[in-house]
Amino acid sequence: MKLKKVLATLLSAALLTTCFAGCGGNKDASSGSASAGDDENKLVIYCPHPLSFINPLVEEFEKESGIKVEVVAAGTGELLKRVESEKANPLADIFWGGSLSTMKPKANLFEPYKSANEEHVQDAFKNTEGSITRFTDIPSVIMVNTDLIGDIKVEGYEDLLNPALKGKIAMADPSKSSSSYEHLINMLYAMGNGDPDKGWDYVEKFCRNLDGKLLSGSSAVYKGVADGEYVVGCTFEEGGAKYVADGAPVKLVYMKEGVISKPDGIYIIKHAKHMENAKKFIDFITSKEAQTLITQKLHRRSVRDDVPAPAGLLEKSQIHIITDDEQVVNKDKKAWLDKFKDIFTSVQ
Repeated sequence: MKLKKVLATLLSAALLTTCFAGCGGNKDASSGSASAGDDENKLVIYCPHPLSFINPLVEEFEKESGIKVEVVAAGTGELLKRVESEKANPLADIFWGGSLSTMKPKANLFEPYKSANEEHVQDAFKNTEGSITRFTDIPSVIMVNTDLIGDIKVEGYEDLLNPALKGKIAMADPSKSSSSYEHLINMLYAMGNGDPDKGWDYVEKFCRNLDGKLLSGSSAVYKGVADGEYVVGCTFEEGGAKYVADGAPVKLVYMKEGVISKPDGIYIIKHAKHMENAKKFIDFITSKEAQTLITQKLHRRSVRDDVPAPAGLLEKSQIHIITDDEQVVNKDKKAWLDKFKDIFTSVQ
């Protein structure tokens, strides 16, 4: 999903040292030192989440468990490639993040494990596969800058075709941002009335209104709207919710045509060197205490059935929730990304 990323090479030890302050620090993963088996009281995590999201949770886990955590932060795609290349000798124990549409095709890279809290996970988010623990529930939303929107109505996708918004819409490249890929899926199903093949006419019109502007990552979308570079943006709920909570001139719009709300996940890397510590982290991150921290401080929805929605966000019962066909989405991902690229290029 798409989340703030540290956009720099993982081979930079200097960057990795600054990525995670106060919680064990980072080391150069390419040297293998981050996962050396000589220190069992540790855990190495690959994570595309924003550092502001990572830090409070890992600090709490370290305090409770006494386990030293090292985090390597970068984009989902980049980190997945590392996991694949390191299969024979994994340098990390946990992969924390990534939308299920991105991660499910890579399920063979991860170890089967069901958390001790599985009985409290909402039915829709159960770990039926064995290796995919749902972590948070993330609706796609439209973020609006209230200082700039004026009298332009934005209630859903159709309103983004307004000529007054041409060139003023923040949208990331769906091949680089999992949150933007989720929006592409959402558009196809919502504007195709449940048939994604019928949603492409809308996507073409939407691409025309982007006016040649496609951003490089998820964080550029919500930052761009909050900073006034764009009037509206297609993002994920947490990306905008933190700005709403901080009193920024923004609001969140849940598309009237339908909102797909997907969980992201957390996974134990197959043959992890610190397997027991990895299981402890999964149990911690799905606990009521951690999930409450996530909703109250970090503006995300819990996957548990006993933790309410974050303050200030709509209850899901008030949102027009629609669903996609997971098998179709997984099967057609490459074709859809290629088609989006072709459309975006052709309309410029």
